Amino acid sequence: MTSRSTEYKGAPQSGAEKKGGFTRFLDTVEWLGNLLPHPITLFAILCAVILIASGIAGYFELSVADPRPEGVAGRAADGMIQVVSLLNGEGLARIVGSLVSNFTGFAPLGTVLVALLGVGIAEHSGLLSAAMRGLVMNASKRMVTVTVVFAGIVSNTASELGYVVLIPLAAMIFHSLGRHPLAGLAAAFAGVSGGYSANLLLGTVDPLLSGITQTAANIIDPAYVVGPEVNWYFMFVSTFVIAALGAFVTEKIVEPKLGKYNEADAAGDLDMTGMGRVTSAEKRALKGAGLAALMVCGLLALTVVPENGVLRHPVTGEIAGSPFLQGIVAFIFVFFAIPGFVYGRMMGTMKSDRDVIDAMSKSMSSMGMYIVLVFFAAQFVAFFSWTNFGTVVAVQGATFLQNIGLTGPLLMMCFIVLCGFINLMLGSASAQWAVTAPIFVPMLMLVGYSPEVIQAAYRIGDSTTNIITPMMSYFGLIMAVAARYKKDLGIGTLMAMMLPYSIVFLLGWSLLFFLWVFVFGLPVGPGAATFYDGL
Repeated sequence: MTSRSTEYKGAPQSGAEKKGGFTRFLDTVEWLGNLLPHPITLFAILCAVILIASGIAGYFELSVADPRPEGVAGRAADGMIQVVSLLNGEGLARIVGSLVSNFTGFAPLGTVLVALLGVGIAEHSGLLSAAMRGLVMNASKRMVTVTVVFAGIVSNTASELGYVVLIPLAAMIFHSLGRHPLAGLAAAFAGVSGGYSANLLLGTVDPLLSGITQTAANIIDPAYVVGPEVNWYFMFVSTFVIAALGAFVTEKIVEPKLGKYNEADAAGDLDMTGMGRVTSAEKRALKGAGLAALMVCGLLALTVVPENGVLRHPVTGEIAGSPFLQGIVAFIFVFFAIPGFVYGRMMGTMKSDRDVIDAMSKSMSSMGMYIVLVFFAAQFVAFFSWTNFGTVVAVQGATFLQNIGLTGPLLMMCFIVLCGFINLMLGSASAQWAVTAPIFVPMLMLVGYSPEVIQAAYRIGDSTTNIITPMMSYFGLIMAVAARYKKDLGIGTLMAMMLPYSIVFLLGWSLLFFLWVFVFGLPVGPGAATFYDGL
């Protein structure tokens, strides 16, 4: 008898078969995505486009009326916002003179690298891998699905580890339990990538995005500050919502569709010994690292919990705007570095300061592509800001939205869907936000929304379509792991398997955002405003 797993084909298996509408849509997305150049090349092209466009707009003296009240910083005396041409001697001098400072002063660069130094110690000591394996492999059979999705979400602190360790591990665990291994792979993939922005702790993605958001917000309000913690409340709760939704989709939709696994589908013998259970030595080291983490948290609490805490705001005495929140990246570094070193010391993976230095060096060496990307992204953001294109587009766009009456929840829901669509073709979260933030953040600020809420909405759209786009950098790795269990697996099959997660995550997460912002009016993070009233 043929098993249900062999009946589930996803994409057509031969060119003679007629493709369904969804498969044709995915083919179109893949084709469009393949037309895009590398993100670094894309930013270089965008820089050239901005220069040429600024020259044309400057020649025709393109301008709009400044909606800000008289007397605010940056408002011209005539009340107009002019597009500034960079295709002249003054523009060339500014470009040449600021090329280095644009790069070194790009807000996300330093914050991401500092946070990653601490994460690198925890990762290379073995702490993150052991914690992930301990969380998943010790879960009861009843809770294994939700635990896999939850572990995938929290692994986003070191996302590469989630892709490399957790996803293959989840497939092995489901297979060992007599369940379909692709269901385990899908559940882990949904957590790691579909729930990318949600997390219990602040990670490297938070300072990365907040730095870009702040730069975009400064187009409208030069004094506006966006800290890494501004979405923490919403993303903390989102972790549990996405874990529950992921488990629901796995057990009620994906796994029943896959059916009983047919061992004949495997590409050769399956090696189940690649990732064992946490050893007794690892458990002792995990306890030591956990104790170190508690001590770090206790010391930090002493600086902010008491009313006279040294890291509270020196004037107001509040946590909002305090040195603690302004220096949150330093505390991310400490929180991962100390427990990571304790674990490595107890396991023998870090015997001296040289091992710690090597761990940090390896983390930095893995960021080479990111640093090159940041150089060109920083130039694009700077050029876009200098020309005033962002402000002009924002004012015109905000006026258009007001004229057609598109405001409130519907406006933000459309923004989330748009971000999800763009993500299908530009898979890098930082690259996409660096391109779109200078346009959408000022535009939505002029409509009345705070940069913190705009960023939270963007993170929903960006995360939920990661799992159905071949433009995602780890998509090839997922395909390779999945092909071990189903040798004839194609891209369409994997996308069709992940689509229910994408749809449910988008709807469920958007509903949570709607209730959070528009029904209960809760702040998305510490000290985060919901609406912008600086005009």
